[in-house]
Formats: sequence, C-alpha cells, structure tokens
Amino acid sequence: MSETLTAETQLGSYLRDRRTRLDPTALGFPAGRRRTPGLRREEVALRANISPTWYAWLEQGRGGGPSADVLDRIARALMLTDVEREHLFLLGLGRPPEARYRKAEGVTPRLQRVLDALEPCPAIIRTATWDVVAWNQATVLGLMDYASLPLAERNMLRFIFVDPRARAAHYDWESVARMSLSAFRLESARAGAAADVEHLVDELCRLSPEFQAMWRDNDPPGAGHADGLKHVRHPVLGPIAFEYSAFAVDGRPDLILAVYNPATPEDAERIASLTGHNERRAQAR
Repeated sequence: MSETLTAETQLGSYLRDRRTRLDPTALGFPAGRRRTPGLRREEVALRANISPTWYAWLEQGRGGGPSADVLDRIARALMLTDVEREHLFLLGLGRPPEARYRKAEGVTPRLQRVLDALEPCPAIIRTATWDVVAWNQATVLGLMDYASLPLAERNMLRFIFVDPRARAAHYDWESVARMSLSAFRLESARAGAAADVEHLVDELCRLSPEFQAMWRDNDPPGAGHADGLKHVRHPVLGPIAFEYSAFAVDGRPDLILAVYNPATPEDAERIASLTGHNERRAQAR
C-alpha cells in the first residue's frame, strides 16, 4: 500500500513541477495575477480535455491509476519531451509508453561529427524503417554513396532488393536479403511504424518478385540486426569483410547508428588507404 501511495505522490509532484515550467501567455492564457508560476491546474485539464477535479486529485496523489490515453493527453498538454513523457508513464503506469514512431528528416551537427570521427570505419545513421539519414566519407568510398540516390530512395531495404549493385556486392544475396527483411520487420514493429512502411512494402512488392515472395512468407521476425559479419565485393578493393554493430542513439529512439569495422588489420589498411585516412593521420603528426 505504501509503495502505491509513494508512486502516486511522485506522479503528483512531477505533474506540478512540469506545470510550473510552462508560460501561460505563450499558450493563449491571460497572464493576470498568479500565485505561482506556470499554468493553473484547470488550464492543464482544459488542454488535456480531462476533468479539472480529477487532474487536481492526480497532483494531490489521490486520483487513482490514470490510463495510458489520459497520460498521453497530459503529456501533450504539458508539452513533454519524449524522455519526460516516458518518465511520466513510468510513474503513472510502471512501464514506458508504447512505441510512437517519428519520421526523422536528418541529424544534428553533433551526430554528424560522431560519424566523421569514426573513420576509416564506414558508419551510417538510419531510422527504424531503414531510411539512411546520415553517413561519413568512409561509407561513400567503402560501401555506398547515398548522396547519389534521390532522397526518397535512400532506404537500405530498397537498395538491397531493387539496386543491382547490392546483388553484385553480396556473396550470398538471398541470405542477406532474408536476414535484412526479418530485422526490418522487427525494428519497424517495435518502433510502432507499421503504417509508415506500407507504401515502401507496396512499392517493393511491385518492383521485386523476391521481396514479394519473402514478405508473403510471413516468417516471424528474427533476433534483430544488431551485429554480425558482412562480406562484400568492393569494386576497387575486391573481397573485404566488415564486423557491423548497431546502436540506439541516446535521446533519439527513432535512430540507429550502424558501424562497419574492418574485420582484419589488412582490411582496415585497405579501407584507410581508400579514404586517405592514413595520409591525414600522418600530416596531423
């Protein structure tokens, strides 16, 4: 019983704290004379379309367990960030909210600098729907120049199934395609992006008989695409192997960082020579 009361008290305290951080005039409420900064309780309730009395009870730690829908409306009313919204759900329901996919248009300069610092390893940042939104120069020279593709075609799954260069680069194309599709199913489902991938799936079914057949097989998603070994035929270097690893980007649950580390010292030297990394390192000394 005491744990329940403690959780409700923490939820009420968190709601009060977030409420006091908002500017009433910026949200269309009159400034007037206010005893405390931020919005009034009834103003939050109005924005969230819930009962003012019940919202007051929530802040007082006696409102009972709110539903996910109510917490989501309160989160929007308080203009919470994704991290703040997750904390609200953990306090109110004891679990994070269900996945809510947000289409990414690009990355911050800080994330691009992270990619550039990883050279001579190719590295990309992609979305849960496998759209590539950023990459470094080692990716251009070692794997794929995504800038050469129209914006709408910078999708890894589309490249694998539609672009003949993908078939030429992979020794066992079918195995790579099946594993990639399985990981795509899992990641897009986890991200709550089922509706967002419908157009891509329809397009690939039209363009690729292999994709259509594999998609209709409806195999259950695999364990993901977090790491593994990738063997490719490079048009200049010939056979080369990469150890790839995928990481979630902190604070951006919609983005994945994928790093392709040359599997052997010899592969690393060949990639470094291709990108000019060794020469730049020598000049820096």
